[in-house]
Amino acid sequence: MRLHHFSKTILVSATFLIGQVHATTFAQPAHSADVIYYGGPIVTVNDQQPSAQAVAIKNGKIVAVGSEDAMKPWTGKATQQVHLQGKTLVPGFIDGHGHVVNVGVQAISANLLPPPDGGVDSIPALQKVLKDWIASSAVPKKYGIIIGFGYDDSQLKEKRHPTKEELDAVSKDVPIMCFHQSGHIRSYNSKALEIAGITNQTKDPVGGVIQRKVGTQEPNGVFEESAMMLVDTKILPKVGKEEMMNLATAGQNLYKKYGHTTAQEGLAINGFLLGLTELAKVQKLDIDVVAYPPIMFPGIEKIMQSPFVGQNYRNHLRIGGVKLVLDGSPQGKTAWLSKPYYQVPEGQKEDYAGYGSMPDADANRFMLQAFANHWQVITHTNGDKAIDQLIQSVRVAKKAYPKDHSIPVMVHGQTLRQDQIPELKKLGIFPSVFPMHTYYWGDWHRDSVLGPERAANISPTKWLLDANLPFSSHHDAPVAFPDMMRVLSATVNRVTRSGQVLGSDQRVEPIVGLKAITLWPAMQYGEGKSKGSIEVGKLADLVILSDNPITMDRTKIADVKVLQTIKEGKIVYERKENAANSISCMESEACLNQLAKMNDRSKMFNPLLAHPHTH
Repeated sequence: MRLHHFSKTILVSATFLIGQVHATTFAQPAHSADVIYYGGPIVTVNDQQPSAQAVAIKNGKIVAVGSEDAMKPWTGKATQQVHLQGKTLVPGFIDGHGHVVNVGVQAISANLLPPPDGGVDSIPALQKVLKDWIASSAVPKKYGIIIGFGYDDSQLKEKRHPTKEELDAVSKDVPIMCFHQSGHIRSYNSKALEIAGITNQTKDPVGGVIQRKVGTQEPNGVFEESAMMLVDTKILPKVGKEEMMNLATAGQNLYKKYGHTTAQEGLAINGFLLGLTELAKVQKLDIDVVAYPPIMFPGIEKIMQSPFVGQNYRNHLRIGGVKLVLDGSPQGKTAWLSKPYYQVPEGQKEDYAGYGSMPDADANRFMLQAFANHWQVITHTNGDKAIDQLIQSVRVAKKAYPKDHSIPVMVHGQTLRQDQIPELKKLGIFPSVFPMHTYYWGDWHRDSVLGPERAANISPTKWLLDANLPFSSHHDAPVAFPDMMRVLSATVNRVTRSGQVLGSDQRVEPIVGLKAITLWPAMQYGEGKSKGSIEVGKLADLVILSDNPITMDRTKIADVKVLQTIKEGKIVYERKENAANSISCMESEACLNQLAKMNDRSKMFNPLLAHPHTH
């Protein structure tokens, strides 16, 4: 950058992660910026000014966007000038839907994920990973439980869930719970069922299924949806405030690695909410988190009296509304469809189409409660029949409370039909969709779950775009890692694990995909005026990427790396392999202060939680 130099000039060199900082002496105006970024592509996600040469930041907000020459009035002697060295600056990523604290649970569990995120491709491989984890983890001895996270029956060679007998081969004495990657199914060993008091006489609860051995009533160890609560409530250990804070910290750490400046805890059960609120109270959250406790659980009225409830953040946390769950998982074949599954699960009738979580009367009651209290409600709906239930319940609530202006959100919408989209638009329901499924389960949806036609239109982003309906695209971590470049790639390319395009007509351009993880989720949260694009007056929530996802080969987008995550002008994450080049402070007080903050953060992690699974 060419900036005018006065007679007295002090040059302080400091090598950053992806650039150089030049502190240059000027007759400092009162409004000089703290930092100016330049020297690489800047994708603003602002249609009025799609790109820029430089961005200036002061007091955590963007104060100038434009040419390098336009930065001259903002440059003072303390202004850091960060050269991007050709790397790309984009708005910070905003989590359309995920579970930041539950990511912390995943971090301390045995990694049962299939490739590319893990190595479990068979039940023997699952058993080995559990045994290895038992030998190395402190969790089984400390808490008396064995936890595995992320197996996927569609990716196992056996194409089924592990049974209680197969988990008994790992341990007969300690309860085992293995999370399906969807989060909607668990497999337990015999000890877990014994502790929970599960027998042949135990009936399926409303909204859940206990799978049985063929031809008998004996549970085989696999529990779906609400049935999981029959076991979880009996075998999960009680953990304290500090442990919940550690889980939330571990989740936040992984989110920052992938460029998030706003995260979501999309099912903020009491323990998860405790961890987040306690972190906020001691100012240990350094990205924004929006939490949604489940409206279906007892005590929601008391929870929603918390001082964290509302549109304003308190130390980076707010409770933004409530969560409602209306069905299950398509890859687990528990989502509620209007037509039968392409291949029904073993033991089910030919017309099996999944099931809902509750009758219409209960869905209406919960939606009315949310609207009456002006709570934003985010609603889990994977199947199109569940989306029908969401639409009718919002219609009932809007009729009863026409002056409520909260934004109801359809979460997932995997099998959203084209005829339902006008209803979403009419009722103001914001769609947060899940095209990442095209990569992880696209082949499974096409060949087993939905069949070719329905599978081609899962998470139909082009239909939404053609209807002029903004949408967010999410990862639902820990269902998948909170990798926003893989989210963007899936939204743009829709390529399955086997390399086939699933639904070419639903692909969108990279700039649309980028809006779906920045500006549009900001609108979903009602924060579009302060976040989501690089514009004057908005928060300086930014990400520096290794390449430009808008102009590069779109098939390579998933390989782009987050180099820095910047929240309100402060670096909260930088890529470790470049740490040796991250800061050379010399006499720059600002750099020394930044390094001190980074060192303080590194001490926050419990060793047990310090190494979230990555790929």
